[in-house]
Amino acid sequence: MKRKFIAYYRVSTPKQGRSGLGLDAQRAAVAKSVADGPANIIAEFTEVESGRRNNRPALEEALTVARLHRATLVVAKVDRLTRLVGFLERLLEAGVDVRFADLPAIEGPTGRFMLQQMAAVAELEAGLISARTKAALAAAKARGQRLGGHRGGSLSSEARRRGRDSQSSLADRRAQDLGPVLKQLRAQGIASPTAIARALTARGIPTARGGTNWSGPQVRLIEARLARSGG
Repeated sequence: MKRKFIAYYRVSTPKQGRSGLGLDAQRAAVAKSVADGPANIIAEFTEVESGRRNNRPALEEALTVARLHRATLVVAKVDRLTRLVGFLERLLEAGVDVRFADLPAIEGPTGRFMLQQMAAVAELEAGLISARTKAALAAAKARGQRLGGHRGGSLSSEARRRGRDSQSSLADRRAQDLGPVLKQLRAQGIASPTAIARALTARGIPTARGGTNWSGPQVRLIEARLARSGG
């Protein structure tokens, strides 16, 4: 099965965007990076924007499509994505694998680790907070204060609630990603859940569990979530 990739290009000036200056080199680098194995670039997005600004509508759209298709975002160069630590943190939260053409293939857990290293300032701050917390716990223990709660094997109700909230949040985001696709299908006269399911299957959009075949009930669940959120 061919892997799916979403290509993201960025140029700094409108003139570069109109002329294609720099884009050809980026496209060549991206094509080379995905040519080593079965690959399929299913969409391309070009941003005309300064590397020091966080407002990246084309990148946000690329991330949405990458999540929708369970595809990997591929960028020609690290500096084409961002020079801002905070933006890399947002990328980590997007839930998308990222490949940089000028770096070894570092997707999956290793890729996330590399992005975390790029977000060095945030990581340092988290480490300092963790060190202060451990020091405070050690001091409390030294004073004889009893630390920790229930040590049994079952999850606490709070932990279960957080787990449910996390799953619900992921499902809501998935529904929001699918919202524009459902609107497009309805505009084409494809309205019933069964017909929409067939269209999503034909487009190769994975289900929430990564399956390849959609059903009417799955579509109705997505529509219900969108209705609750006003989408």
